[in-house]
Amino acid sequence: MFTLVDHYGGLPIPIRELARRNDVPKRFLEQIMLALKSQGWVDSVAGIRGGYILARNPDKITMGEVVRHFDGILAPIDCVSVSGYHRCSQESVCRFRRVFFDARNYVANLMDRTTLAEVAKGLPVSKQEITTGFIGGEGI
Repeated sequence: MFTLVDHYGGLPIPIRELARRNDVPKRFLEQIMLALKSQGWVDSVAGIRGGYILARNPDKITMGEVVRHFDGILAPIDCVSVSGYHRCSQESVCRFRRVFFDARNYVANLMDRTTLAEVAKGLPVSKQEITTGFIGGEGI
């Protein structure tokens, strides 16, 4: 998606080039592109100069939409999920559930207000950030 976001408004990018740039097998990427096309996020252009383009403005596609489409849910556990809810036998007394519920709401809010255009402007996370950027909690 981000290769297409980076080229939004430009020429179509051939599937072979998308596969190369993203280090993804072409056959696997074809299936992903069909799923993205079914959502109206990408479009294909036939012909020798054809390929794929972003069909919607990247300011209008949220991370929440994309993650929910491919992963189904944003909740960390089933008993706090809207779409993947499964009752737990400890629901009425579980205090950990409150933390996971708050985490779900935080993540869903963040993902639903963050567009692909905003994400594309950011920098990748560095290894240094991973090892020094969290707030306590060994083994996270």
